[in-house]
Formats: sequence, structure tokens, C-alpha cells
Amino acid sequence: MSSLGNKVYSILFIGHFSIDSILKNKKKQEVTIGGSVTFGSLSLKKYVDNINIRIISNCGNKNFDPFLLEPLKKYKINLEGIKWFNSQNTAFFIEYFDHSRKLILKSRSPDLNFSDIPKSYLNNPPDAIIIAPLCNEISYDYIKAILKKFPDSIIGIDVQGFIRNINKDGTVNHTAEKKDINNLYNIINLVGERLVLKGSEDEMKLLAGDGEDLNKIMTEFDNYSLKGLYAMTLGVAGSMLIKSGKKLLKIPAFKPKLVKDETGAGDVYLAIFIYEYLNSDKSWNSIKECALLASCAASYLVEDIGPKGIKSKKMVLKRLEKKNYI
Repeated sequence: MSSLGNKVYSILFIGHFSIDSILKNKKKQEVTIGGSVTFGSLSLKKYVDNINIRIISNCGNKNFDPFLLEPLKKYKINLEGIKWFNSQNTAFFIEYFDHSRKLILKSRSPDLNFSDIPKSYLNNPPDAIIIAPLCNEISYDYIKAILKKFPDSIIGIDVQGFIRNINKDGTVNHTAEKKDINNLYNIINLVGERLVLKGSEDEMKLLAGDGEDLNKIMTEFDNYSLKGLYAMTLGVAGSMLIKSGKKLLKIPAFKPKLVKDETGAGDVYLAIFIYEYLNSDKSWNSIKECALLASCAASYLVEDIGPKGIKSKKMVLKRLEKKNYI
């Protein structure tokens, strides 16, 4: 199993915060702060103590209540990289039915600009950077500048915000423009061996060129020209991981006590995986162990609304040992 480790790692999250209004079983839930930067950073701070978390984001003060940041402040997450604008903040309406969801973008924060990153961040390279846009707010040139400035950092990429197709009425659907797919592949090639990429089933299908066979979708990334590591999250079906020249890994999902809110499960998966990956020897067997921990941690998140379900590594290990898979 991956070591608890004594090193204090530094992880930088980049992307928009969102304001999430959720409708589940035709019942409105409380408005919560969302976005990959929220779920990822809080999951790591609750998971382990020996970690430094920093966030880069743009916030719009017209509809973002600063009080929403209190959970992050409580866990001493560094928010110096937030820039405030006299604008609307990224906000989503999310309706869940069965294990599917309807997503509507109600408003959007400004794009990120590399020149806005504080010097305190630039002068302290992180061990890993998780780049997780929600609605195409992070450009190829931005990532190119990040890679140049931090040449030794592991780079986690969350696919969703790079290829979301957002219609004029704000509805988000699982199609993507060719230019967005090409842009993401350019980013993949730019990052190279440092890459850990995570996408949902629908997102990885788009990257692979559609198709329904999950094994074939993942073998599209078993390609000598594509460096790095690729993970596909499948909800109750678990996840799959592949790297060029390695055997496809199939990771089970863990059974939660109940399901209240699935929002952010993939974000928790990626964040915990990246942390454990930093702690590992990078062997394929240790990567399997990292993915099991990530899958187990995500099973806790869904038990409560917003980020409240996140638990410590001690709790995750207890559930992991029981092997109570879905």
C-alpha cells in the first residue's frame, strides 16, 4: 500500500470555483461552492495533514459570496492566488436523475491569465499541479507558461472543462468541437511524461473517437506517441487506467452507506490519486494501489452534500480493507 509518508507535499490547483445549485429527486439542495479546485483541495486537506495546498482562480463578486470560501480557510488552504473581478462568477444548475445529470451554465468567471499568478506562488514550485477548468478558462498558452515555469511538477489534467460543449442557453452536452479536442491533444503532447489525465466515460469516449467498448476506448491511449498516464472514471462501475506498454487496470468502486450527492466524486478521485502517486514508487503495481485509495475516497464524498462527505485517510483505509465493492 502507498506509504503515509513524512514529506510535506505542495499541490497547486488551477481553475474556476463554481456556485452549484442542485436539484436531486426533484428536491432543491442547499447552494454550495463547487468546482474541481474546491473538491480536490478540500479532499486532500481532510485526507492528510502533511500537505500544502494553493489555488489559482478568478472570482466574480456580483454573485459569489466570500463566505463560501470559509471551509477552505478553515483548512488553511492558501487562497492568495484568487483574483476578484466586478463580474458574475461561474455558476451551474445541476439536476440529477438516476446516475445521470443535466448541467446548465448560468454565468462564467473571466479567463485565467498567467501574469496574475502571485510571485509567492511562482517562487515556490509545487510537487504537483492539478489543472481543472470548468468552462475553457485555461488556454494552451497558459499551460505552456506553467510548464516552463515549473519544469519538475507532476501535471494532473481534468478533461471536463477543456472539451465541454456549452450551448447558447447554457446547457452542457457530451459533444465537443474538433478544435477543442485538438487543443487538448496538443496539451497532452506538450505535458508529456509528467501527465496524469482523468476523464469520465463520456469524456474519454470523445477523446478516443467515440465507441462503446470501454476496453477499446482505453487502449486508444496505449500508444507510444501519447506519454503519461490516463484514467477513466465510471461511477458505480469503478475506473480504468492505462499507460503505454502497461496492462489495463480495472479498479472497482466501493459501496457507500448512502448516496446524497455525486457532485465532485471525479475531482476527489484525481486529487487523492495525485497525492498517492507522489508518495509511490511509480511502479504499475503501486499505481493500482493509488487508484484503489482514490476510488475508496470518492465513495465517501457521495454520502453527503457538497464537500461535506470527504474523510481522512484513516477512514479510507478502513473501508479499503473491507473490500466492499459495488
